[in-house]
Amino acid sequence: MSKSKSESKLFNGSEKDISLSSSKLTKKESLKVQKKNYREEKKRATKELLSTITDPSVIVMADWLKIRGTLKSWTKLWCVLKPGVLLVYKTPKNGQWVGTVLLNACELIERPSKKDGFCFKLFHPLEQSIWAIKGPKGEAVGSITQPLPSSYLIIRAASESDGRCWMDALELALKCSSLLKRTMIREGKEHDLNSSADSTHVSLYGLLRANNLHSGENLPLNDSEIERHHFKDQDMYSDKSDKENDHDHEESDNDGLGKSEESDSDTSERQDDSYVDPEPIDIKETTYLEQSHEELGEAGEAAQTEVVSEENKSLIWTLLKQVRPGMDLSKVVLPTFILEPRSFLDKLSDYYYHADFLSEAALEENAYNRMKKVVKWYLSGFYKKPKGLKKPYNPILGETFRCMWIHPRTNSKTFYIAEQVSHHPPISAFYVSNRKDGFCLSGSILAKSKFYGNSLSAILDGEGRLTFLNRGEDYVMTMPYAHCKGILYGTMTLELGGTVNITCEKTGYSATIEFKLKPFLGNNDSVNQISGKIKLGKEVLAILEGHWDSEVTISDKKTDVSETFWNPTSDIKQRRLPRYTVKFEEQDDFESEKLWQQVTRAINNKDQTEATQEKYVLEEAQRKSAKERKLKGEEWTCKLFDQDSVTGEWHYKYADTRPWDPLNDMIQFEKDGTIQTKVRHRTPMVNVPKIKRKPASQKKGECGFSSPEPDNQDSSGSEAQLLKHNTRIRKKGADLGELQSAIESIKETQEDIKRDIMALRNRVTSNSPPVDYHFLQFKHYVFILLVVLLQLIINFLFK
Repeated sequence: MSKSKSESKLFNGSEKDISLSSSKLTKKESLKVQKKNYREEKKRATKELLSTITDPSVIVMADWLKIRGTLKSWTKLWCVLKPGVLLVYKTPKNGQWVGTVLLNACELIERPSKKDGFCFKLFHPLEQSIWAIKGPKGEAVGSITQPLPSSYLIIRAASESDGRCWMDALELALKCSSLLKRTMIREGKEHDLNSSADSTHVSLYGLLRANNLHSGENLPLNDSEIERHHFKDQDMYSDKSDKENDHDHEESDNDGLGKSEESDSDTSERQDDSYVDPEPIDIKETTYLEQSHEELGEAGEAAQTEVVSEENKSLIWTLLKQVRPGMDLSKVVLPTFILEPRSFLDKLSDYYYHADFLSEAALEENAYNRMKKVVKWYLSGFYKKPKGLKKPYNPILGETFRCMWIHPRTNSKTFYIAEQVSHHPPISAFYVSNRKDGFCLSGSILAKSKFYGNSLSAILDGEGRLTFLNRGEDYVMTMPYAHCKGILYGTMTLELGGTVNITCEKTGYSATIEFKLKPFLGNNDSVNQISGKIKLGKEVLAILEGHWDSEVTISDKKTDVSETFWNPTSDIKQRRLPRYTVKFEEQDDFESEKLWQQVTRAINNKDQTEATQEKYVLEEAQRKSAKERKLKGEEWTCKLFDQDSVTGEWHYKYADTRPWDPLNDMIQFEKDGTIQTKVRHRTPMVNVPKIKRKPASQKKGECGFSSPEPDNQDSSGSEAQLLKHNTRIRKKGADLGELQSAIESIKETQEDIKRDIMALRNRVTSNSPPVDYHFLQFKHYVFILLVVLLQLIINFLFK
């Protein structure tokens, strides 16, 4: 019995030892799994940061900035903002790396300064170093430049708008760096690197992505090599014994933990899949076809004269019997032989064949050079003219016209939308948009005609407003009038006359251009002459001289240097942007080409009788429709434009004047007269608030976004860690959504304030009482006379 008890004790003891050893083994295996997951997580974070740094398409903003060194002198450096890091280079082309600022521990604050521009400070709150040890290509030593502070950077942007833009981007990079990393990395994989191949300048305006900032030659290291150079992690092993036994751990992992490895790889894939792109959305856009034929006309007076046949002279005399000098010709039916076979709405689009000048102007940092590019674009719209003396069709009420131009350099499109919004008086409204290149233009033209006996003038009363979206600058411009002479005797000749103004209230720059009529005894060189000035306030900076259909020179007032400013040579004309018009089958019945097709066909066939007949049919239908509306008491409602009840200006209903965001905006397109933008919303596992828009534009222009459901497992297999991870991402996504909605609300408020200020200014101007210059009343004169008499009496008594 004692033997059995001892045997029992021995048995129980051995069982306890076995259970203890098995529990130790389980703990050891668990530790192996934890360490493996730890290494995998470190590796994933490293790869994520490396992808952000090395991927040339992952750029939030890039531009020249001035940075103050430790010696308190300023150096101009090329700064590239990526999610989580700010890369500083000497030049943008050869990539001379100066340093990398790690933004995760930095704070940002605006810094007051007496100098021009906008100043802000990036600093570590505990005065620790903000610099990374190595560069993006493994550089241990940066390019030679003046010494920079270790714990802070004082940065100066060229203007306040630039600085605010940089601060917003840095705030976004500071708060949402991990979210930006993942979304931008995935976006960079899909981005077409062939686009914008010729563009080497990246402006901070518009947040353009610098695709060719770093070429493949500049990044010879692959991920594993960079990882070995930069992130040779000494903390991967907890102690020396762990490092020595790591090989054994791996072997045991291969045998006993095969399922864990499989699970780990699966979860890493799921982690990538949690950031799912929105499902592709089919764009239903208008079909445009390239314009096949275009008439440019020749420079000089020859292309602007026409000899009238005897048959047509009799028509002119019949017409002249109906009018008298000074009469408005808007209600007079003109003969078809003087008509150009296209609508006035089409004619207004002649200014945008060189819209690439506006794309360049939007990127120009210098305000003076920006004004010069705007003036150059303005002059580029006049040399296209029909042969002879021709007048476009008067648009029918409700008539519309659409076209576009493709910019091969920027891979963007400029859309033109026009509508006849009023018939009496005849008002044409138009809207031009290229959000990707950063500009839009809107305006309305009231066409008037005046008869003066042997001549008549077509006056274009109205203004166009060019806006650079990223700068908030408006350039307001007027139009010259067309003057036709030689109606009763002499040769019928068409000229441009009048003084036009281009002004930018924000920068203070303005331009004045005078279109001169040919003098009575003038020679051929005095035809189509212009002269102009570019000014800053009242100071004249440059003088323009030349001809609006040929060469124009510019003379700088300070340097007295003259050079060719604009000359539409054959080479320039070949580089015109190709124009695309709507496919005829997709046109609405009230679109210009389809509406006037019968009249155009008759004019091209030189059948004036049929042209007059078809023109009469259209005009009679318009009169009949107007009478019906009057009987019913109905008001005409425009399809694409609304009139501001306060200012009286016409505005495009679906105008989108937000600066282009390459992270969210994909492509701009047009459908049924509505210019829209297809967007992508990369919001992993977060519902980002939608941008507030008008209901109409929201229905047509909103593309939506996905918010995939979170997976039930993470890389460590811990539900608690998954919950914490998801909560953190939701918080960062919510911050991003709040920032976006706040920015949009600020922009809307600014637009409202601007509109109210303009309305108040117009109201004050119109209601201001006339100044009474006769401020001395009769009693004042009596008082002065008495004082003078008193003085004379005193002088006489004391003489």
